[in-house]
Amino acid sequence: MGKEGKYIIGDLYQGGYSSLKHNSGETFTGYHLPAGSIGAPTKPDTANQIQQINQLINQGIIPIEAGVLSPEIFDQIPKQHFKEIGRMAGVTGAKLSVHAPLIEPSGIDPEGRRPWDNTYRTMAETQLNDMVEKVHDIKSQEPIPITIHSSGLPGTEYAMGKGGKEVGRIIAINKESGKLIPLEKEERYLPGGDLTKLEKVNAKEELKMLNDSEWRNSLSQVIYYKENADRILSEVKPYFHYIEDKKSKGEEIDKSVIDSEAMKRAENARLYLEDAHKYLNGLFSKAYKYGNEEEKKHLMEVSDNFRKDLGKNKTTIGISNALQTLIGGMSQVSPEMYVPIEKFALEKSSETFSNVALNAYSKYKDEAPMICIENMYPGMAFNAATGEQDIPGIGNLVLESRKKFVEKAVEKGISENEAKKQAERLIGMTLDTGHLNISKKKGFEDKDLKKEVEEISKYVKHVHLSDNFGYSDSHLPAGMGNAPFKNILEELEKKGVKSRKIAEAGGFAQHFGTSPYPILLESMGSPIYSMQMAPYWNQSLGLQQGYFSGYGQVLPQGNYETFGAGFSNLPAELGGQRGGAGGSRMSGKPME
Repeated sequence: MGKEGKYIIGDLYQGGYSSLKHNSGETFTGYHLPAGSIGAPTKPDTANQIQQINQLINQGIIPIEAGVLSPEIFDQIPKQHFKEIGRMAGVTGAKLSVHAPLIEPSGIDPEGRRPWDNTYRTMAETQLNDMVEKVHDIKSQEPIPITIHSSGLPGTEYAMGKGGKEVGRIIAINKESGKLIPLEKEERYLPGGDLTKLEKVNAKEELKMLNDSEWRNSLSQVIYYKENADRILSEVKPYFHYIEDKKSKGEEIDKSVIDSEAMKRAENARLYLEDAHKYLNGLFSKAYKYGNEEEKKHLMEVSDNFRKDLGKNKTTIGISNALQTLIGGMSQVSPEMYVPIEKFALEKSSETFSNVALNAYSKYKDEAPMICIENMYPGMAFNAATGEQDIPGIGNLVLESRKKFVEKAVEKGISENEAKKQAERLIGMTLDTGHLNISKKKGFEDKDLKKEVEEISKYVKHVHLSDNFGYSDSHLPAGMGNAPFKNILEELEKKGVKSRKIAEAGGFAQHFGTSPYPILLESMGSPIYSMQMAPYWNQSLGLQQGYFSGYGQVLPQGNYETFGAGFSNLPAELGGQRGGAGGSRMSGKPME
């Protein structure tokens, strides 16, 4: 570069990229992946998966993920097609994985319109079992990873605050009705507090208040019946004592000494007490079913005391007093009728995943496909790595599914050691980089996402590569958004994760009408040659540059041939094929 007066004369030719300089190219993510380990998915909206796979094979793509998101369209794929897909893969060397249709494994209604019923969970399990059987027909030489969404439910949202990761919103579900309620962090004026400022109430505190108020409201119905009965009993007490005395002695009641209206009111009191007793029975069952261990222990004592009170005095007054003691005992608990949706779904979904994996192993042994549970994005359940107390994350779901697999396998006669080995082999997770990156809209940074990967890397068996800008699941090719691929992939490599990488860039293909695969080769710095050595595809633009950059042939031909070409045009003394120089490098005489 020279300087002439006020003008700076720049280099007319910037030169090509050096194969020794790996970090070239605008889309390069900083991490090198061989072309043979980068795969692509088929279009998920067509049953003609054979055609889709054939198109990807023709592009030279080795890992291919087949899959249809709609269960209805998946059911339109003839069973013979799966065998044909296997034959295609066997001939071409393609390595197949499968994306399952969108099936809610827990059986919970995502809209909260109906109570949970095991029938719906069993239906999901049956659909997934059927899919696994079809996938097995592909007959791959190695277990096929099947990606299944961890959930289609709305879920907990996390935000990065001053103190680190914190819960922003909880979706609570009523265990009996299935009703969903979003609970947000709020600011309120609280009685007894400083009314000059708003007090912050987080989502967990909101959940506790919801359960407390729900329980108190339920008990208030019983108290209403009980108070009505007691009020009537106090008004007709003399008559009541007369009636109870006659009944206890088996003597006939003389209706002439009792006011008929009083008799009716006494009967109403008895009915109120019966209603209160029935309602309390239902509430007690809920409290014991959904209470924690400490609450259950307390309720056992309450139940024993109630039975003793009834045994001592079986009169209407005695029943009223016993019910009062029962109400007092039940008011000291607050069962969790509402829980974070992940806590409720964990039990149900892990049942489904463990059953599907065990069914596959029982039928196919070492050929059984792997169940890879995919992490979801903020706003959906199981989007965090391990979650927080009472809010399970994707890691908890994998662990609970493995635990139930082992328990069921041992019951079938499989040794515990073998069951644990197979559980870890068959049940893992698919890490979706795009889903993870959407956390950025909640204040997460690259270092925070890396920490999430550190926590879940031990479960990862399959990877989806997709990019975005942290706001929506836009499915861009890697390197075209701001996902920290280098951090993520280096962390997986450090933890020994060896898995296929499927580049989900359907959004780019849809909008720009071109294959994203060449861009992926550049962004992942794939070696151009199969020997896995330099140069790399992210250097391809620089490797094509020359002296003709719009200025014409401005430098000598010999200089161009020497410095703009490969090693073969160097002088013989430097290992090339040109004749040696003499007196100068360009004279054609031997070098001095």
